[in-house]
Amino acid sequence: MATASPAQDTRSAILSAGQAIMGRKGYSGVGLTEILTAAGVPKGSFYHYFASKDAFGEAMVAAYFEDYLAGMDAIIARSGLTAAERLMLYFADWRENQVAYDCQGRCLAVKLGAEVADLSEPMRLALKAGTGGVVSRLEAMLRAGIADGSLRFEGHTGDVAASLYNLWLGASVMVKIERSHEPFEAALRTTRRMLAMSRA
Repeated sequence: MATASPAQDTRSAILSAGQAIMGRKGYSGVGLTEILTAAGVPKGSFYHYFASKDAFGEAMVAAYFEDYLAGMDAIIARSGLTAAERLMLYFADWRENQVAYDCQGRCLAVKLGAEVADLSEPMRLALKAGTGGVVSRLEAMLRAGIADGSLRFEGHTGDVAASLYNLWLGASVMVKIERSHEPFEAALRTTRRMLAMSRA
């Protein structure tokens, strides 16, 4: 396997630092100097890697979803489990990653979704592509659940997948507002009812 070049390493360090900081503070509340300091990169180097802050934001969102979707794919590929069990693993992972109120970049879509949609069209499109990838994978798990008999639900598979994502995205926001895990417990109960699951 080819190793990353120093330039790629530096670019990745900037993206990782941006994810961690913006996951806590949002997009508008973070300056480039803070990101570069955290990444250990000289201040004058930023524009060697990114044309603008928006271009950085677009790349950061794309990198975030690349990792996120790879994690979903790993769950989908797990052997010896029903589709329902894989889906519950995914939502358990969701809860674990989102439950910390200081999420350290693990909940970037939740943090940035509403903020940047009206500020940056490239970032909005990157978020749209990433969330679309999540929904398509949820849809694949639902189809597998119908095939193996572990899930039952009414409605179009794509609509149900989108509804589940919207449900859990909303729960993630409410967890932060309420400082309580109950929105996730409510989302889990609703998910089980929607998919006729007797237990997780």
